[in-house]
Amino acid sequence: MQRRTAPHPGAAGSLYAVGCYSIWGVLPVYWKWLSALPATTILAHRIVWSVVFSALLLTVARRWRELRAVLSGRATLVPLLASSILIGGNWLVFIWAVNHARVLETSLGYYLTPLANVALGRALLNERLAPLQIAAVALAAAAVIQLIAGVTQVPWVALFLAATFALYGLVRKLAPVSPIPGLAVETLLLSPVALGYLVWLAARGSGAFPADDPRTMALLLSSGAITATPLLLFAAAARRLSLSTLGFFQYIGPSITLGIAVWSFGEPFTGRQAVTFGLIWAALALFSFASVRLQGEARRRDARYQR
Repeated sequence: MQRRTAPHPGAAGSLYAVGCYSIWGVLPVYWKWLSALPATTILAHRIVWSVVFSALLLTVARRWRELRAVLSGRATLVPLLASSILIGGNWLVFIWAVNHARVLETSLGYYLTPLANVALGRALLNERLAPLQIAAVALAAAAVIQLIAGVTQVPWVALFLAATFALYGLVRKLAPVSPIPGLAVETLLLSPVALGYLVWLAARGSGAFPADDPRTMALLLSSGAITATPLLLFAAAARRLSLSTLGFFQYIGPSITLGIAVWSFGEPFTGRQAVTFGLIWAALALFSFASVRLQGEARRRDARYQR
């Protein structure tokens, strides 16, 4: 009788990656609804309500013991301190860019991130790519290079977002912490500054808590859930996929964002950008084909070993 094999971790990781990047792709719409508020105020709310939502998740999952273990262990707390700083800076610049009509530049930043992931994976984790995957990376790199060549000013938003999120992905892959406690610690480490800032704004009467605007207040309260959900999916995907493979799923998010920037927000879309879009999706298709084929070979090997 043939044994039933467990699902390959790459399949689950792929589903998590598609989910998280799809949510991230539509997030500019959410932050645009809050554009009347300064980016720093939105970020502070995002951090505070993420702590609250994480606490609810820990309670439901009965995982407070894991949180205490992380907080008491320097080996895990130090990496999470680094990841919290990286993700906090990433959030701030992203929200600022969305609310200053630079959504296309955020899209460029997240198109650059997979290339940074591949570079980090090769340099620090000794990850190797199949020939078709190398060809896909080269095609994506050519697409991004030809786009940057047509930019008249340094796209600092794009470069900052790419650098901070690639480094965040590396730290979260290496940190031996499961997704829910990891997110709880990251937001908890940022929360004293965020909460202090909101209290300071409230004391000055600067509208940190717009109770007279129920819609805005509801959006701010929901920012914890909208933040935590894709981060949890991302952390789960990062533990199951190689950094290089995870990086190429990144193209889902900026492609959605690109469409929103052009068709919903009316930002200009040039012919050069159209070429980049087409080349990157061709690279994604090539990389995905190679990855699926490699995963199929791994499943067949696993099945032979378990017979």
